[in-house]
Amino acid sequence: MPHTCRCGSPVDSTGRHGLVCRLSAGRQARHYLLNDIVHHALTRAGVPAIKEPDGLVRGLRPDGATLVPWSSGRPLAWDVTVADTLADTYLDKTVHVAGSAAAALAAAKVRKYATLTSTHMFVPLAFETIGPVCAEGISFFGELGKRIASVSGDPRETAFLFQRLSVAIQRGNAISVLATLRSGTSDLH
Repeated sequence: MPHTCRCGSPVDSTGRHGLVCRLSAGRQARHYLLNDIVHHALTRAGVPAIKEPDGLVRGLRPDGATLVPWSSGRPLAWDVTVADTLADTYLDKTVHVAGSAAAALAAAKVRKYATLTSTHMFVPLAFETIGPVCAEGISFFGELGKRIASVSGDPRETAFLFQRLSVAIQRGNAISVLATLRSGTSDLH
């Protein structure tokens, strides 16, 4: 049902505005949940990590870093971002190539954290609201799933990891869309 968002913008029957609304509660919740999943997965794989480490790059703080080497003798640093697949800024590309918004955001993260690569292996973890994950993320989660499987003995760990990430995206989307409703009103009736 069309209604007016609590930010004052009109919301059509699809509710898409919630995915880009500046007041959306779901965007931040989704971001934190995705980072929690990455941190927890690293811990399950026996790789100690911290979220939001301070002092790795002056003026910047990636979403997390491992405390031990991940690959080639260097610790890992990651940063999560999520693009709205249907946002006007991406729609002309995403309708033709699935994952193009995630790829563009991943490239921007790599540029942003370029100085970090002298000490850390940096992995951008860029997602889209309708599902695609950047190539770097797919590769990283595949490796992480294998490492968890080697500890747990369950070969399905990679699939489980991708499922947890997918559910986090969907939950964040749902919270974002529902957050466009004014609390205490009957906007849906």
